[in-house]
Amino acid sequence: MEMQEIPGEEERVVEMDEGQRMLETSMDSQYQRSVPLEVRRAEGERVRAKHPDKIPIIVERAARSRAPDLDKKKYLVPSDLTVGQLCFLIRQRVSMRPEEALFFFVNNSLPPSSSPLSAVYEEHHEEDLFLYMTYSNESVYGA
Repeated sequence: MEMQEIPGEEERVVEMDEGQRMLETSMDSQYQRSVPLEVRRAEGERVRAKHPDKIPIIVERAARSRAPDLDKKKYLVPSDLTVGQLCFLIRQRVSMRPEEALFFFVNNSLPPSSSPLSAVYEEHHEEDLFLYMTYSNESVYGA
């Protein structure tokens, strides 16, 4: 894996095989509540302008989940990456055993694993231009 610094930011771009890239930064699970909308929107606009072919995603552990927490929550992924591929990458980052289930939610619903993230982004991104996803080791929303 190759890392590249983004000037002036505390973020790193993690380059992975097959063009998979993630933008990551440390933050807590209250990102949307703790960072003012205008700041998040400015960041979303900057990231989308610099990487128009990428999807900015915030991935947070669901509040009632017992799944391991991610050390990084903010990702920039290729637009052709599917939900299932992102789930696989996140599973690796939280070091879960293959037999353990991990569920991913967008707006409290399970997106199909075959859906390209570009389609999920277009339908569900917030006004700050980020797509927010949560994960849990249980189907906590009853989906």
